[in-house]
Amino acid sequence: MKSTFLYTGIRVKNLEESVKFYTSLLGMKETGRNKIEATGGTVVGLKSVQGGQELELNYYPKGNRYATKYTAGEGLDHLAFKVEDLDKVLADFAKEGHRTVFEIKGSSSRWAYVEDPNGIWIELFA
Repeated sequence: MKSTFLYTGIRVKNLEESVKFYTSLLGMKETGRNKIEATGGTVVGLKSVQGGQELELNYYPKGNRYATKYTAGEGLDHLAFKVEDLDKVLADFAKEGHRTVFEIKGSSSRWAYVEDPNGIWIELFA
């Protein structure tokens, strides 16, 4: 499988405080902000001015099934990889015992999540 590592997504407990931290203190630039109806959450994209690395902040409001208690060091939400053929890759993961845990189909895009051996979600999209 060929893939391209794109960004790291982390779950945050306070979206605006986190945006301020990464932009004001670390010099990242906000690249976009979207509500994701399928999860009830909000995502904010950030990009490092130096080097171009990307970070996605994922916020889920209180009462949301993804808004689990925040524990320091536990905030990693998922790692994202772009793939050429999502159906083939998902089939390959399933053969190895890594089932799809969540899938979202948008009007012009589709992405799915599988768990790694440690329970970390891996986002795959074409």
